[in-house]
Amino acid sequence: MYSKIENHIFGIITELLKVSSTDINVDELGGKYYLSNEEQHFKVTILSNDYVIRLTNTRDSVAEKYDKVFVEDVLRAVKEEKHRRMELVYDSITNSIEKMAERLHNTLIESNEQENEKVRRLESEPVENDQKVNF
Repeated sequence: MYSKIENHIFGIITELLKVSSTDINVDELGGKYYLSNEEQHFKVTILSNDYVIRLTNTRDSVAEKYDKVFVEDVLRAVKEEKHRRMELVYDSITNSIEKMAERLHNTLIESNEQENEKVRRLESEPVENDQKVNF
């Protein structure tokens, strides 16, 4: 389906996407997608409007125009990984909020029980005959 070089590039990009230290940045309006892995000194820039992919490492930078279908397939992989990472962050934030809400709920219940216990103690204390009660 792809040429030999396209297969190689697709392999590089998918391997980069598997590594959590690869940053994915997107400029949807400008149609630009950036992958950056500082540990491996490797960057990929995808210009979706022009179907250009630029690969950059410490020694070289190569930009080529590719077939529309190939670039769209690469972009699909990038977008899926970006979406997957966003879901992980969303799930983590949601989980933290739920735990915080549960702790707050338990604290309020505990506080309410303490207040009820104080009221019960006040109600159960006998009033001596010589004490005056003002209403």
